[in-house]
Amino acid sequence: MNSTLIAALFVFLLATLAGAEVINKVPPTLHTPLMSGSNAISGIAVIGALLVAGNPDDNLITILGSIAIILATINVVGGFLVTDRMLQMFKKKETKVS
Repeated sequence: MNSTLIAALFVFLLATLAGAEVINKVPPTLHTPLMSGSNAISGIAVIGALLVAGNPDDNLITILGSIAIILATINVVGGFLVTDRMLQMFKKKETKVS
């Protein structure tokens, strides 16, 4: 393994641990606004993954970029679905008049 890959894996591990720690400390009242912000960040990740997957020089990079596209897209769509569901809880129920 080269040193660049080891450094990238180390940064990924640290970011994963820091992200898990931050997410566990978020109170439920802040979940919806933070979910909207994370959806925007995941959208940027989709664009970055598209750029990486378009590299014709290396098959491994293309495969990893494609996996990143799939996972980031799932994250964006799931985040919007959860946010919409949470916002539906705060809407007033319409009563039907017969």
